[in-house]
Amino acid sequence: MKERKLILRTCVVSKEVCEKKDLFRIVRTPEGNVLVDLKGKVNGRGAYVKKDKNVIAKAKKSKVLDKKLEVNVPDEIYDELVGLIDGQTRE
Repeated sequence: MKERKLILRTCVVSKEVCEKKDLFRIVRTPEGNVLVDLKGKVNGRGAYVKKDKNVIAKAKKSKVLDKKLEVNVPDEIYDELVGLIDGQTRE
């Protein structure tokens, strides 16, 4: 059986290189909307953030996603990311 290639991406906050499955992808669509891309297939400019509440809080405080995506990221996106982390830990 063929081995799968290990896909690595860099977190825009911590600059840590992680497997893609350990990161959230946040996308600015061509229309200018910002959303969390769970499948990794949404068209647009993307940035990766580690699945860690401290990293998400730091991203919100430093506005690093605003700079990387060149748009104002609404607070609801950060709330959604924290909610997704909470949902994963319960399962």
